[in-house]
Amino acid sequence: MAAAHTEKIIEEQEVTDNKDVDVVAELEQPKTGVTGIQGDLGKLDTVSAAADRRVNRRAKRHGRTMQGEFGLLNGQAPNGLHGNHLRLELRSQKNSRRPRNGHGRGLPKKGGGGGKGVWGKPGSELQVQEVDEADPNYDSDSMGSKDVQLEEVVPELTDEEVRKALKPIFLEYFEHGDTEEVAASLEEVNLLSQRHQVVCLSVEFAMDRKPSQREMTSVLLADLFGRTIMRKDFAKGFDKLLSDLPDLTLDTPDAPIILGNFMARAIADDCLPPAFLMGYKGKVDCDHARAALARADTLLSMKHGLVRLDNVWGVGGGLRPVNALVRQMVLLLEEYLSSKDSKEAQRCLRDLEVPHFHHELVYEAVVMAMEKMTEEAEDAMVALLKCFSDAVIITLDQMTNGFLRVYEDMPDICLDVPAAYYMLEKVVNKCQAAGFLSNDVISKLPSRGRKRFVSEGDGGRLKDASYVSPYV
Repeated sequence: MAAAHTEKIIEEQEVTDNKDVDVVAELEQPKTGVTGIQGDLGKLDTVSAAADRRVNRRAKRHGRTMQGEFGLLNGQAPNGLHGNHLRLELRSQKNSRRPRNGHGRGLPKKGGGGGKGVWGKPGSELQVQEVDEADPNYDSDSMGSKDVQLEEVVPELTDEEVRKALKPIFLEYFEHGDTEEVAASLEEVNLLSQRHQVVCLSVEFAMDRKPSQREMTSVLLADLFGRTIMRKDFAKGFDKLLSDLPDLTLDTPDAPIILGNFMARAIADDCLPPAFLMGYKGKVDCDHARAALARADTLLSMKHGLVRLDNVWGVGGGLRPVNALVRQMVLLLEEYLSSKDSKEAQRCLRDLEVPHFHHELVYEAVVMAMEKMTEEAEDAMVALLKCFSDAVIITLDQMTNGFLRVYEDMPDICLDVPAAYYMLEKVVNKCQAAGFLSNDVISKLPSRGRKRFVSEGDGGRLKDASYVSPYV
């Protein structure tokens, strides 16, 4: 019924509009004479009245529309809106996506997935999209095949990136010495065709290190063989090191000898074939490379060379037995007494790599000065200890512990050196004059009774250190 009523109103409006159009058309036709003008004036009044009626009808129709669509009551705007405010309110409601029939929960139409400029419903990107076969990039073979597997592809690192990635790994290894940790770290680095860089960089970093750390590098390369590094990687790595020797020699003058030791050790560990050295004979123009190859060949040609190469870097300080360290320190002191070369003594002490055991050197130096019982030996030993203290090779704690050990062992030392207390006092006084012995150590200097150095018939005069009293 409502629809029929609406159609009837629309037809009546169209008929009225057509009549108004006919009246306007008649007015546009030219007229002549007074009668014609008066008739036209009458018709103008009729037209203006018709126009007013048409405006009223449109206003009523618009009011009904607003009342039906926007809930206006009796053509009045809600909340007292008038004029421009009313038009803005109506425009915002017109563009609203909410349903206009007064039903629903007030949510956007189509769940927010419709309209211009929208991306679709939330979560629609996770749904399987339909394939457009008209797309020029559509491949029916690849889309229909179920055997296609997608894998992650990691780009290979450059030489500079490999160096940055491996340097902290090797530096940490020199601290903890765990080869399994290094192997696990190398597996996380995408080396691919850069595996030979492990050999190159490990040897290059070890050249600036101590012999004990070079031994750790040889052990690491032997443990990585067959897991991370293959035989061809070893050959390629040492080949690159031979070509880079001129540059390595600038920083490490002994680089040819060190590289020769590494190559010989790798052959002894079965990481390199013996034919590796034979392939370079007569084909090397660099003097440094020839020296490295000659060094490796000499080590391998020695009698029982493969067995001796296990200690090509020596035994690390922390791994050496105590008796061996004591023997090395005694030989160092004896060589110093004969040559008086303090720099060579410093180098030998550093090579032992036992800073925690330097108190033994202080102990042996004081005891040796007491046993020699000469001014020359005393002055030489005091000068050596002074040199070690100034260079901070022997710390104050190690120096103090060495002298305290001598104090504790004085009863046993007196069995071999009867004038030990007198000689010890002389050495301590000279050390005090040199200024490297603390007052705490000097205050703990032991002393023996008067009969140790004084005889009954000499009037209390001290005997010469070389003289031994029969009353002792």
